Amino acid sequence: MIECTINGIRLKMHTESSLFSPNFVDKGTLTMLSKTEFQPGQKILDLGCGYGVIGIYAAHFSGAENVTMVDNNPIAIELAKKNALYHDLGAIHIVQSDGLSNIVERDFDLILSNPPYHADFHVPKNFIENGFHHLKYGGSMVMVTKRYQWYKNKLQSVFGGVKVIEENGYYIFISEKRAIRKTRTKNRQKLSKKLQRKYDRTGRRRTALIR
Repeated sequence: MIECTINGIRLKMHTESSLFSPNFVDKGTLTMLSKTEFQPGQKILDLGCGYGVIGIYAAHFSGAENVTMVDNNPIAIELAKKNALYHDLGAIHIVQSDGLSNIVERDFDLILSNPPYHADFHVPKNFIENGFHHLKYGGSMVMVTKRYQWYKNKLQSVFGGVKVIEENGYYIFISEKRAIRKTRTKNRQKLSKKLQRKYDRTGRRRTALIR
C-alpha cells in the first residue's frame, strides 16, 4: 500500500507490481491534478484508471456517484474497486473496458487520462477520438504526457483547439468540446438575393411559357 496527500486529500492505495507506478503516485498524475479544478456534481471519467488515483481523488469533490473509472486490465479494476471501498467511495462506477468501448454515457463534464506510452500512439488515438464523443458540449478532455507534438496536433485536429501547460517535465493538454455555431455570411446573403430574382412571390421558380 502507498500513501500520498494531494492538495489536502489524503489517499492510501493498494497497488500491484504489474501496474503503472506501483511504488508511488506518478508525478505526471500529480501535476495534472494540480492543474484541474473539480466541482460538486461534475460527471467525470478516469480513462485508463490503473489502481484508481485520479477517479478516487476526483470523487472527493464531485461525489462518488458522478465518477466513472475504466481500464482494460482486470488487475487494475480489482484494485480500483478495493481502493474505492477503502475510501468509502463504493458508489464510483468502475468498468473493465478497452478504451471507451463499454461506456455508453455521452455527457461527461471531464475526461482525465494519463495514457500509456506507445510508439505508435494507438491507445491515445483511441482515447482522444472516442473521448470527444463521450463529452457533453462545454466538457473538456485533460491529458498528461511527456510527449508534445503528436498530442498537440491530434487534440487540435479533433477538438479544434488545445491549451498546453508545461510543468515538472510534463505537458498537460486541455481541450474543450465546443458547440458548432451556424452563422450567415455575407456571401450567403448576397447569394440569396440573387436567387430571389428567380422566384415569384409564392416562392415558385419563374418559368418561361413555351408556345
